[in-house]
Amino acid sequence: MFQSRQNRQNELEMVTIEELVPENHLLRKIDHYIDFSFIPEKVRPYYCEDNGRPSLDPLVLFKMMFIGYIYGIRSERELERQIQTNVAYRWFLGLNLTDSVPHHSTISWNRRMRFHETDIFQEVFDEIVHQAMNHRMVSGRVLYTDSTHLKANANKKKFSRKEVHVETADYIEELNEAVEQDRADHGKKPLKEKEEVKKTKEIKVSHTDPESGYLYREHKPEGFFYLDHRTTDIKYNIITDVHITPGNIHDSKPYLQRLDRQIKRFGFNVEAVGLDAGYLTSPICHGLAQRNVFGVIAHRRYQTRKGFIPKWKYKYEEDPDHYICPQGEILTYATTDREGYRHYKSDPAKCKACSLLAQCNQNHKHQKTVTRHVWEGSKEQVRQNRLSNEGKWIYRMRKEKIERSFADSKELHGLRYCRLRGKQKVSEQALLTAACQNMKKIALHLDRMS
Repeated sequence: MFQSRQNRQNELEMVTIEELVPENHLLRKIDHYIDFSFIPEKVRPYYCEDNGRPSLDPLVLFKMMFIGYIYGIRSERELERQIQTNVAYRWFLGLNLTDSVPHHSTISWNRRMRFHETDIFQEVFDEIVHQAMNHRMVSGRVLYTDSTHLKANANKKKFSRKEVHVETADYIEELNEAVEQDRADHGKKPLKEKEEVKKTKEIKVSHTDPESGYLYREHKPEGFFYLDHRTTDIKYNIITDVHITPGNIHDSKPYLQRLDRQIKRFGFNVEAVGLDAGYLTSPICHGLAQRNVFGVIAHRRYQTRKGFIPKWKYKYEEDPDHYICPQGEILTYATTDREGYRHYKSDPAKCKACSLLAQCNQNHKHQKTVTRHVWEGSKEQVRQNRLSNEGKWIYRMRKEKIERSFADSKELHGLRYCRLRGKQKVSEQALLTAACQNMKKIALHLDRMS
């Protein structure tokens, strides 16, 4: 029998908001298993105790932001509209069906004024990591680190060119000491003190977001980007560190500093790390060796000039400290330069009569030179680690850990693009996105275990 359902919505019903939210809703699980009581205490120093108008409950403010990052709602105006009509969102915020939703400008005002140049978002992220540790979801023994590019809110065609000073590497003092020690061990005189000359380079500076960096790499998009340097733990893939840099900063530059921060902040006993080929540098390998960390880093292939013998065919012998060429001739130590490279040179008389001379070098003196970094031994150890059974297993898990974490951030939580401009605001987006990912993992895991 035909029946019309018109005017049914005009009927009065007695219902509570608690009844309208499904029992298995994600926000119910997050609210049950995540302790948000730390937020009011963290933000209390940024509020006046006895002056001004009553503020919005800071817990409601942060929960609004969490909703936006959990469900990838990129606009705060849209977030306000979604909360108005979504019963589950209202329940999570503690709002009744008829309560007014906080205005979207409240979030932006607090970001620009109250929380400007503070570490509150880093503190929130760290607290969620601590909660994961309390639930035994973080081991701190094997960590994976990588970076991904986030498209800056900037037009790549609107820029100016600027000369900037090249920053001195953090390890330069340690390298200088290693060079002087190596020269002394080989009976060489100390290098003369050289007047420091500040190097400069030309970069592109965006007119709309000057703090972003122009990214230009092979197989990567070109334009203004930020880099999200992220670390995840092997146990349940909890994100343990997030760090934002401009897109023109090399992946390896902040790595050791961020590793030390995690060890100090969370008390990790790091035994091994898994990294991609971008981190295969002598300073990083040396730093891992100093920290007694089993480094597993992907192999990097260097393109040899066509028709020339590759460097790996020259065998190094540590005890006599020399290289042996493919023809069995010895290349002896000559010197160690300021950049930390030892130079091993052949006998020109023997090279001149060699049948492989044309494939070896084009030096007018007929002398072959092979260089080796003073920290090359640490890099060779990392290469051996990669080939071990443990190393193969650690690296095989990399795609399921750090790569999966980036994929979830971009596909589910809107981290593919920067919502705002400026490094601090992009850091807020990255930190809160990672914190929400961790909340989801904690809540879903504990719900399955219950």
